[in-house]
Amino acid sequence: MRTLLGRQTPVTTVLLAVIAVVFVVDLATGLELTQLGADQRDLVLAGQWWRPLTSMFLHGGFAHVLLNSWALYQLGSLFEVLLGSRALLSVFLVTGLAGSAASLWWSNHPSVGASGAIFGLMGALITFLISRRKMLTPAAKGLLGQLVFWAGINVYFGLSMPQIDNAAHFGGCAAGLLLGLALKPRQLPPPRYEPDPQWTAGGTGV
Repeated sequence: MRTLLGRQTPVTTVLLAVIAVVFVVDLATGLELTQLGADQRDLVLAGQWWRPLTSMFLHGGFAHVLLNSWALYQLGSLFEVLLGSRALLSVFLVTGLAGSAASLWWSNHPSVGASGAIFGLMGALITFLISRRKMLTPAAKGLLGQLVFWAGINVYFGLSMPQIDNAAHFGGCAAGLLLGLALKPRQLPPPRYEPDPQWTAGGTGV
């Protein structure tokens, strides 16, 4: 599932850059995550409605930010190549907010991280591929199997570690599974036509 960041993945590149910059700011300021915009029920209900969004770009340490950034690099770049930049940004934001909402509903503990949105991308890819399973190539079927396998592994580890915000994971994934049914493949531009030199500039073709 490896793809390289570049012209085909501008949104993935920007999202990773934002996460990195926010983490550096966190380290430089030394502020607590709640001060920077962590998701927390009582603060959101008090009127700080931006927290479900800002919390998606905050992380609780090097391991947390590295793990989520690697997962976003893998899934985000794959998603963007297959389905386009606009679809990636939309699904990332919607499923991330859905994960934040689920976290708020489940607990009042502060919550941070992009994992709700990452689970959303995974869920959307799974249902996108399943809805087209009759047309899938062997490689695409293999990709679907990998996604389902890694989803299961992440659910298992999430349930076995109480400090992980499983509500955000499940909320984001559920929203992604629904959105994936409406996704369409990326519309690539038609190949540029370059006439055969022998038919131009006075060429006879014989």
